[in-house]
Amino acid sequence: MLKLAASRQGGPLEADEAASLRGALDYFRDAAPKHTADEEDSLFPRMRAAGALSGLDGLEADHQVAGAAHREVDALGRKWLELSELSGMEAQRMTELLGKLAETYSNHIAMEDNEIFPAAARALNSEQLAEVGEEMKARRIRTETER
Repeated sequence: MLKLAASRQGGPLEADEAASLRGALDYFRDAAPKHTADEEDSLFPRMRAAGALSGLDGLEADHQVAGAAHREVDALGRKWLELSELSGMEAQRMTELLGKLAETYSNHIAMEDNEIFPAAARALNSEQLAEVGEEMKARRIRTETER
């Protein structure tokens, strides 16, 4: 999406580009809130209760930053799809936001992979980890049945 936004600079999209943009916007509108809930509602409370606190506040801050950026990107992207163009300022803003999201997610994923998930594996027992997995699964099943 970042490459598309930078290359088209808010100008008209080809049909395949519009479909890709729509697909990406839909995916992130659906997936990002689930990811946040998986961590903030299921994993982090259990980790805090087990005393494994390192890094959780930073990831929650990332969720806030990413959520705000996603909302703005979604609004700009939907406008682009509807009107077939964005102003130069809007296109620049979208490119900036997408770059910020890419950087946020890169750091966020590294923190999860290198610190949070290993700490969860040490701090939580198999029953707690299974509960987290079931809650995550339930979020996705609910979404599928709501469609």
